[in-house]
Amino acid sequence: MTLIHLVILALVQGLTEFLPISSSAHLILTPQAMGSADQGPFIDVMAHAGSLLAVLVYFHRDIKDVAMGKLALLTGKMTPGGRLALLVAVSLPPVMIFAGALYVFDLVEALRSPAVIAAATLVFAVPLYLADKYGPSTKTTETMSFKDAALIGLAQLFALIPGASRSGVTMTAGRALGLSRSESARFSMLMAIPVIAAFALVSLLELVQSDTSGASLNAGLIVAGLSFLAALGAIAVLMRLVERVGFLPFVLYRIALGIGLIAWMVA
Repeated sequence: MTLIHLVILALVQGLTEFLPISSSAHLILTPQAMGSADQGPFIDVMAHAGSLLAVLVYFHRDIKDVAMGKLALLTGKMTPGGRLALLVAVSLPPVMIFAGALYVFDLVEALRSPAVIAAATLVFAVPLYLADKYGPSTKTTETMSFKDAALIGLAQLFALIPGASRSGVTMTAGRALGLSRSESARFSMLMAIPVIAAFALVSLLELVQSDTSGASLNAGLIVAGLSFLAALGAIAVLMRLVERVGFLPFVLYRIALGIGLIAWMVA
């Protein structure tokens, strides 16, 4: 894989991971659009490692509070950070269980077609728009309930469909349940940390067990570094943009992408 391909893949992963436009769809479509082979598991792992580091850096205060809160929970004391850790934990079981089932039964590839991506991109744009337009802004992560976290976790199941967008469905659910725009984005990204870490771990284990050597370490480091920078910038833009204008720009992008994919498939 050439340097320009690595750069494009890293930027695509970093820019789309936390935006409600589906990074998995873009990573599937990018090699096809460039006429290149799939990037392979090593590059995927390094790209996700870079975006994971970005969210850890951007939300480092929350991460610190969560870590301290977990320690406090061991002593029987509930702190805001400990409660946030429990909220994230409550949201995780559905997607972990169903993602594991898709992996075990080898159904992942069945969902990676452009037709599925186009349909999901368009279909899930509608609830994102409606939830953002009509959803109240009465809750924060400090006041949301554990039931809210569980419902957002259930919504995250749709993220297993390429094109639906993990960020998109969780932000949609957050807005529908009354979280403000910035708080729904914040909770969505905090939820992403264990999910991305789990994906990276599974991919890494696959890589270790495979007989192929994969890409070079230098290529992986380039991808991780660029993905980190792109993701950090994307998170900063997202947090400012949703507070000022909402999710409409992403809804319009999804509609344009879905229509463009359909036109590409029928051409």
